[in-house]
Amino acid sequence: MIVSITHKLLVKEFTEIVSETNGITLTDTLDLLLSSSLKSKNADAYESVESFKNLLNEFITNQKTIHDLIKHPFSLVLEEFFKRFPLKYREEHIHLTGSLTAGFLWSKLKPLLDGPHAAIYEQKIKHAYGQNAWPIKSAADVDKLIRLKETEGFSEYLKILFLPKLIFTSREVHAEAAYSMAEDLYTNSNVGHIRLKFSLSRSTSDAAEQIPGADSVTADDVVMGLYDGFSSFQKKHPDFKFILSPSFRKEPSFFDSAKFPNRKDHFMYQVDEILKLIAKYPELKDVLTEVDTVGDEREMYTKQHFFELQAGLRKLQYKGFKIRSHHGETWHTLRHGIQAVDNAMNIWHIDTLEHGISLGINPNRYFHRLYQKVIKQNHEGKPVSKTSHDGKELSDLNWDSHKNVLEKLFSGETLTEKERTQFLKTKFHTAREIEQYQHDVLNRLIQKGVSLVALPSSNNKLTGKFEDYKDHPFSWWEKKNVQLGVGTDNYVTLNTNYIQEMLILLLTDPMNLKITKLLMVTTGETRRAYLSQLLWQMRKDINKDVV
Repeated sequence: MIVSITHKLLVKEFTEIVSETNGITLTDTLDLLLSSSLKSKNADAYESVESFKNLLNEFITNQKTIHDLIKHPFSLVLEEFFKRFPLKYREEHIHLTGSLTAGFLWSKLKPLLDGPHAAIYEQKIKHAYGQNAWPIKSAADVDKLIRLKETEGFSEYLKILFLPKLIFTSREVHAEAAYSMAEDLYTNSNVGHIRLKFSLSRSTSDAAEQIPGADSVTADDVVMGLYDGFSSFQKKHPDFKFILSPSFRKEPSFFDSAKFPNRKDHFMYQVDEILKLIAKYPELKDVLTEVDTVGDEREMYTKQHFFELQAGLRKLQYKGFKIRSHHGETWHTLRHGIQAVDNAMNIWHIDTLEHGISLGINPNRYFHRLYQKVIKQNHEGKPVSKTSHDGKELSDLNWDSHKNVLEKLFSGETLTEKERTQFLKTKFHTAREIEQYQHDVLNRLIQKGVSLVALPSSNNKLTGKFEDYKDHPFSWWEKKNVQLGVGTDNYVTLNTNYIQEMLILLLTDPMNLKITKLLMVTTGETRRAYLSQLLWQMRKDINKDVV
């Protein structure tokens, strides 16, 4: 890429304003750029800032999308500013399977497709991705399969992650994957701390998910392979840090049914494996310090679901492990999404909540949009399916003596004016009750010091709960003094990267979120004076690049 003089000047000018104002909001920074001497220095640079500011205003008023902003040339200035920041960022939530480049995957996948199990791989790939996915002849073919399309959601996302799982059949592959990931993130996204989510065991009773050779890979192979890869990179870059976070699927089918009668027994076995690894390999003591639970949580919200893993997690806690969990990400009803977080805190005593957007959705808006959508559908004489998301939310409303209204919505029979009012009141009171429940759980999360990791692209693309990136609750959580972190989830699969997630957070709250605050959250550095000094040093370094 050819870097223009205009771009270099803008990076210099933007960095100067940020350092001289101690990282105020993006809107204020742009205003100061426009009121500076920039126009006399370079008219094209001034025009770029002005058009970006206008585009940002259109985004705020819902006339443009976040993608329009990111495509604007000035976004490259913001991107370079974050890449140049002297401190490395903390990638707090990243999965192994969805964060490997197509080039790396193809180099490991090709020998498997040419090997003795070629027919099995072909069958499984077609089952997961469709008949048109075969044949796979290049990294470009792999890239098409591992990236989520804009029209696809959470269910397709889980299927897409199948292809990368095929390569993890040895310790060596785990080591190479870890090294490749570290190199990509460190070099291209200024990330110096990785908290990696990975499966300790890929055994499953689901035949479609079973992988040739996976059963021969031991916990030692997985953990020590990843440790070897990251450690090798760390030797070249001593400032690189990592945490290995074994992650366990919540769904009942994800256990080795050939060896264990149920998931609870398999989980306890894996807990013992982790503790044996710590005893066997002392070098793991500082990097294998936590576990996580992952997977589709839509059916996993009652206390009974949590009791199944409670004993194993408690055992780990008594050995000093911290518990992180994916909850409040997806749900059939918002009440259940909040309930899942509530139970994770009460039964598992989690230290960190991953995703947690059920604690960030505005219940009054959420249920009123449901009301508007359903009323419009009812006017058109269209029934609401009981098994749809809307149908489940409707069934969860407290209808009391107005269940006849619910039945009319399900049958498509037009409501009377009185019945619409009854629907409105039912929606209103339910929203207030759920809002109170939500705030009680969120306040308890804050009081307990449970941290929360935000994943803007993942939350927006996978949950279907946001109409726009601006609806993400990151800034609201920040104002509530929630302990926040930022992650990408599966950045290759989701077509993003850590710097882009930072841009999204900054662009979606340009009038309130301060640049310094964003840097504090993403680096973990809380000393404001030190950050100011780093910005000033950054200013000096960039001035050397521009004559």
